[in-house]
This record gives sequence, structure tokens and C-alpha cells, in this order.
Amino acid sequence: MNLKNYLDGARLKGNIYLALVLRLLLAMFLLSLSRIGFYLYNTKYFPEVTFGSFLYMLYGGLKFDLTTVLYFNSLIILMSIIPLDIRFNRIYQQVTRYLFFILNGIALACNVADFIYYKFTLHRTTADIFDEFSGNGPSAGNLFFRFLVDYWYASLFLVALIVLMALLYNRTKVLGPLMNNRLAYYVLGLLFIPAIAYLFIGGVRGGFRHSTRPITLSNAGEFVNNPNETSIVLNTPFSVFRTIGKNIVKKVEYFSSEQALNAEFNPIHTPKDSIPFKPQNVVIFILESFSKEFFGVYNQDKPGYKGYTPFLDSLVQHSKSFQYSFSSGRKSIDAPPSVLAGIPTFSVPFVLTTFANNNFNSIASLLNKKGYHSSFFSGQPNGAMGFTSFTSMAGFQHYYGMTEYGNNDDFDGIWGIWDEKFFAYHARMLKEFPEPFVSAMFSTTSHHPFIVPEEYEGKFKGGKQPILKCVEYTDYSLREFFRKVSKEPWYQNTLFVFTADHCSSEIIFDESRTTRGLFSIPIIFFKPDNSLASTETDIISQSDIMPSILGYLHFDQPYFAYGRDTFREKTEPMAFNFRDSYNLYVGDYLLNFDGQRPIGLYKFKSDKLLTEDVMKNNPEVVKTMATRMKGIIQQYNNRMISNKLLPE
Repeated sequence: MNLKNYLDGARLKGNIYLALVLRLLLAMFLLSLSRIGFYLYNTKYFPEVTFGSFLYMLYGGLKFDLTTVLYFNSLIILMSIIPLDIRFNRIYQQVTRYLFFILNGIALACNVADFIYYKFTLHRTTADIFDEFSGNGPSAGNLFFRFLVDYWYASLFLVALIVLMALLYNRTKVLGPLMNNRLAYYVLGLLFIPAIAYLFIGGVRGGFRHSTRPITLSNAGEFVNNPNETSIVLNTPFSVFRTIGKNIVKKVEYFSSEQALNAEFNPIHTPKDSIPFKPQNVVIFILESFSKEFFGVYNQDKPGYKGYTPFLDSLVQHSKSFQYSFSSGRKSIDAPPSVLAGIPTFSVPFVLTTFANNNFNSIASLLNKKGYHSSFFSGQPNGAMGFTSFTSMAGFQHYYGMTEYGNNDDFDGIWGIWDEKFFAYHARMLKEFPEPFVSAMFSTTSHHPFIVPEEYEGKFKGGKQPILKCVEYTDYSLREFFRKVSKEPWYQNTLFVFTADHCSSEIIFDESRTTRGLFSIPIIFFKPDNSLASTETDIISQSDIMPSILGYLHFDQPYFAYGRDTFREKTEPMAFNFRDSYNLYVGDYLLNFDGQRPIGLYKFKSDKLLTEDVMKNNPEVVKTMATRMKGIIQQYNNRMISNKLLPE
């Protein structure tokens, strides 16, 4: 090789390998920009992030962005390193260019979609999104285009990223081949392939050491002080890739013996009651996105605030309700297993795991044995959210959805039948059911895009958050339901239960953005004879609802549930849920536990904004609560894996 040929080979301008590196760096740069956009749009959910800590998160995010970019651009990389002259062909380069735009455009679109979707789930979107929208409900495509319009500023941000990608990509020119010596050209090209493959594998795994495990979601914890902040470090395509086909539930052995484990926490309930079973009717309402902060009765400490649920507020005065009541999850699909079967959600919704086919008991299957008629109502299209399959597995004898309703004139256009219409249908059907019956109703209307029927546009004024007029409408629909059923002979012999599936993403008060506030939902037990009227200061969760109903009825057979019977059992009240870490509420304290160790302790009743971590000053409380959380996790994980969700 003469000097001229060597210099030609050493030229950087137009070098295809340099162009490839620059293009991959461009993709990483755009992911970093989208991370900044994600944080700026959701900054209110990360109140403790400082400028310095955010910069460190940006740095940490590069590891996850590199993996994402390598995954998404693996075909681009392959097309660029094959040592053939076709790489420099104009059409070949054009194909490479558009592939780059399409693949990286999809990655950016996923990230920007989480600008909006994050506030609904409070974590980066994972692979279960495909299952969540795989039924007959509103399609992801329909919702995506609706989001494009309603959240136009996020769409504009995506367009800006795509335009910037095109402008900067066009500055990376490929010329060549630049080496005149053909032997050197092919030899060096072949040698580059294993070197690039080695770098590719190291980048995807997150390191080159033999001991390095492939980088996963938990690695984001290295760059944050608060587990909730891992969503800033991660990116959405990575979160989806790393959770495809994965069950996050893994067997643990915190306790060496079953005796020690059961002494700490035991989900087997063996009722001991001298009062015989009383076969009363049960009607359960699961209200879409009904946060506790929407109720005036629960927010009397806020001057001038009257809330948006006047009917339910009036009902609470005659009901057993709770000052501290919590949901298990942040998605609609988390609620039915928790409310109806006492099975909470940890990290992955129960109905989206392989364990959804486990044998388990529910309020329906247990009361069916007592001669009950059981039914589940949801105004959504049959199959939406997996409700049809879950309720079938849970033993509900009858399912009533949009198909059974049979009148698409009352369809809201996206989610299902308007609440007022479907509640009236529920009331009509209850008249026909033989007693005793247990019936669950899942409301629909208080979903994005937060609209009410045209005839009520002026009636419900709502407030700053668009969901509030829907809350008023659903509350009015409940009033109409009770106006109808209160005249029925079965009414006085019925226990009514009200709760929410999860809190709304539309938030009014700052305290509702905390781990405590983001799970604060109503749980109300109402009996028409006012026999239950009381406001309890105990803690309760969705998982306690089924055991409590059974306790009220004096159910006399063993059953399985992760909750407690608030009517009969004297065990310590508590609640637990999951938001990037396990959260346990006992007494005055909220413990954050990462699966291995405690990472935070707060006096959640007095410190509503959870500003002061008191873990260092309360070692005994931390030890006791951490041990309890370990017992819950071990009973949950190991029983899921071994299919032991029934009394032994």
C-alpha cells in the first residue's frame, strides 16, 4: 500500500464506520432529549429531584439508551459493516436512511407517549401494555390517535425530534469505498466484524466483564435516591424490551420454615364464629378513577372544598368508611383480582401473568357454594381489560357487558356504555335475579377523554381537572340507581360496597402526588338500615374487601385472601402496594422496601407530603415492618409460582 492509498484509507470524512458511529450517537442524543422532555412534562411527580441529581440521572440513562439504540439499530449496523461495495450504493444508502428514521422514530414515539401515559401508571410502560389492549375494548390505535389530538404539545415535541433527526442525519455523509487497495479493504472489513460484534454485545449487556449480567430495569436504581425516580433514568423502549415474556415474580426464601412464615403473615383464613351464616345480597361498585380527593367528606380539612360526589358523601354518613384506605394498583386491571378475590398486584398485574390461570377463590366462587346467584357488570365491550376471562375464572356465573346491553346508541364512542344508562340496566337486571345474589359493577365513563352525554353538558360544571364533570355525572348516576333500587323488596337485605379501581391521574392537591396519595381511594360499606354507620381510623386496602364481606355475612368456611376481615379479625390493620418499590402501611408508618432492604420510612398520617424520612430514628419500627413485608412477599411470590392460592 503506497502513502496515497494509506491516506485515502485513513480519511475520516465520508468514512462509513464513522458515519455509523455518528448516527448511533444521534439516536442516543435524541433519546436523551426525550428523557429531558419526559422529566419536564412530569416534574410534579418528582419533587425531590435537583439539577445535580437530574444530570446524574441523564448520565445513568446513557447506559439504557445505548442498549436501546443497539437493539433498534441492529439491522442498520449489519447493513453498514458487511464488507461489500453495495454499502455505498445511493439506493442502498436511501434504504438505510429510511430504516433509521422508521426504527428510531418508533423508539422516540414510545418515549413521548410515556410523557402522557406515565401519569396513569406511574412507571415506564412495560410489555404488559400489549396484553392490556389486546381485548375487545378500545384499541391502542384509537387511543393513540386521540392522545395525539388531546395532547398536541407532546405530538409537537415528537415532530420536532423527528425533524431534528432528519437534519442531523443528513450531515453524516457516506463516500467510498475510500481504500484503493482491495485486499486491505476486504481484510480490514472482515476484521471489523468481530470487533464490532464484541462492542455490540458489551453495549447490549451493559458491560464487558464475565460477571456482568444483562442490564435490566433494576439497574436504574444505581442513579437515584428515590425508587420512583428510576422512570427518569429508564426509557420506554428498553422497559418494553426487557419485560417481554418475563414474569417478575420470583421465588424467595426470607423465612426458612413455613411455621415462621405463617406466624408473620398467613393468607389462609379459618373463620371462627358462633353466629350462623346470613345469606344477604351483596352489590359491589368499582368506580373508575374515583380518587378519595374528589370526596368532600374526606377533605373537610381543606377550607371551602365541597368535593364532586354529593350523593356518595351523603351515603358515607350512613356507612362504615375508613380514613386511610388504599388501592393495590394503578391500573383498572389491577382492581378485580384485588377487590373480588383478595389478590393484590405487585409490579405486574395478576391477570397479565401466567399465574392468572392458577386456582383461586373469589367472592363469587365462595358464595356460589352458599346458593348465591353471581354476576359481573361492565359497560365496556365484552373482553375489554380481560374482565370476561377473569370473572369466568373467578366463578362469576353471569357476565353482562356491552353485548348483553344490546343498544349501541348509548355507546360513548370509545370506552363503553354511559354510566347512567348502564347503572339503570344493572338495576333492572337485579330485579330479575334470585336471592341471595352477589353482583359487581365496574363503571366506565370517568375515562379519558372525560366527556359526558350531550344532554348533561351544562348540568355538571366540574372543575379545573376535566375528569371532575365525569365524577359528578357518575355520582348522579349512582343517585339515580339508588332511587330505583330503594323501592325493591331486596334492597333492605343488601350490603352495598363502594370503592375505586385506582386513583385518577387528574390530581387536585399536592399530597395526592405522593405514594400515599396516589393510592388513596374510598372503601365504603353501606347497609340501608344504617347499622354500619361509623368512620374508622384503621387502615384498609382493596384486598380487605372480600374478607370483610365474608365476615359481615358470617361466612363459616376456610378461604384464601391476602387481606383481612375488618368485621371479625383482630389482626393488625395494614395495607400494601407497589410503586417501583413495595409499600407497607402499618399504624402511623409507611415503609418503602426494595425487595432486599428498607429504603425509606415516613409518618404518612402527619407528614402528608412524605417529606421527612425517619428511618434512621426508628430502627425497631423498620425492622418489624421489613420483616412483615418479607412475609407478605414470600407468601405472594411462592404461592403464585407453586399455584397455592386456595386454603389447604
